[in-house]
Parts: sequence; C-alpha cells; structure tokens
Amino acid sequence: MLKDKKIALIGSGNLAEALIKGLIKSSAIEPKRIWATDISADRLKYIGDEYNVHTATDNQLAAQKADIILLAVKPQTILEALEQISASVDDSKLIISVAAGISLEIIQKFLNKEKNRKIHLIRAMPNTPALALSGATALSKGGNTSEEDMKISFEIFMAVGKVVMVEEDLMDAVTGLSGSGPAYIFLIIDALADAGVNVGLPRDISLALSIQTVLGSAKLALESEEHIGKLKDMVTSPGGTTIAGLHSLETGGLKAILMNAVESATKRSRELGAIQRKKAGIN
Repeated sequence: MLKDKKIALIGSGNLAEALIKGLIKSSAIEPKRIWATDISADRLKYIGDEYNVHTATDNQLAAQKADIILLAVKPQTILEALEQISASVDDSKLIISVAAGISLEIIQKFLNKEKNRKIHLIRAMPNTPALALSGATALSKGGNTSEEDMKISFEIFMAVGKVVMVEEDLMDAVTGLSGSGPAYIFLIIDALADAGVNVGLPRDISLALSIQTVLGSAKLALESEEHIGKLKDMVTSPGGTTIAGLHSLETGGLKAILMNAVESATKRSRELGAIQRKKAGIN
C-alpha cells in the first residue's frame, strides 16, 4: 500500500531521519519516492547523500509532489510550515504531524483558511529510539481519517518500532512518557555507569554493562508474560544485594522522581500546545 505512495517529510531532524532510515531499511518505500526538506543546506546534503532521497528547501514544492505529508518540524515553527504547504494540500493527501503539543484542531484550522477541505489528518508521537528501529509511536486519528490512512500510518511507524493507538486527549501524556522517556533512560544509564566507576569498574566496562543491563531488562519485560513486579522479585533474594540497592532507591524516591518527570513533561507539552492555540486564534 505504502510502496505506491510518495512521501514528503517537512523537516529533516533526528525523528525524520529515523523514519527515512526505517522506511528504506524495511523496504516499505523506495528512496526515490521520498522528499525531505529543511532550512539547513548542510543537513539536506547529508540526508540526500546518506539515503539517496530527494531534498528541497521549498516546503510547498515537496508537499505538491507528495501523497503523504509528514510534519516533522518543531512545535514553535509548525504554524509557519502549515502556511507554506497550505496551497499544496487537498482532500487526496494524508497529513501526519509529529509536532509535540500541536492538536489536530490547530492543523485543521491552518490548512482550511481558504477552503473547507476534508483534510485527512493523523497526529503521531514517535521517539528517538526510532533511530535504532526500536521506537515507540502513538497515533491519534482526525475526523476525516480513513481505514486506509490508518493502515498507511501504521506501516510507516512500524518500520521504526512499536505502534499503539490512543485518543488525542492522551497525546500530551504520551509525549511526557515515551516521547521524553529516552532522555530519562539515558540519564539512568549514565548514572549507573558513574556508579560502576565509583565502586571500581573501568569506565568502558561499566558503561557497556549498564547499557546491556537496561537493554536486556527491557527485552525480558517485553517478551515475558510475567508482571513487571514479578520480574523485579526474580532478581531480589531475601537479605541479598538487590534488596539493599532497592531500599536505597526507594529511600531516594526514584519512583516519585520518575513520575514527576513524566508529569512535568506532560504539562510542558500542554503548554506548548496552548501557546500555538493562542497564535492560531483558538480559545
């Protein structure tokens, strides 16, 4: 289904690159059917040379050529991008946005300034592990989204990892959890590596053990049918080393700290959306 389409990625940052890489590696679509845009000539040169896709600085031109337009710009610049592509959008095109905090209502309003078009819209929130083809993406559909639109969207994001469907009012929470979550995990890996060095391990060995421990634990949690608490108990023997470490984590409030991080990121996603809603004139 996707093989016959042309896709334009408006913005060529890390997430856009991850999608390009995944789509090509999975053979979901040929490079010649992909357009990527960016304001940086150096970035476009890299993307074009690395993946053999079309590149352009003109968002409107890329949107004209595409059946699927994927908005991969920062939330602060999405209104400008929508203005640029508006004339190139019609009822036949599928629009997918990965901009954090930007509602489908905002996109619909900006693309419908001159015409009452039945625009096919999907909101997506992938994360940066998509670069390793191990991302997590949540999708929310707009009012005019067809079953074919959803199948195409799943195909795009399954090329870079796992995909789930949520109602749009949960997308800020998704942003706070899986969208921002990789940064929390990288911080934990860095802390574990520092801790290993602190107790005598060489830096390279400590980092390698920390990364593999997080990777292996996530893989076990994904593949096991056991409850996550049961998996924790499997490592924890009475009076042993693990329960001593867990006691320190609980005393330090690790669980509450992580919960607060997700809550803070969710709140910021809502704030970003509110700023853009105000700019768009939506109460």
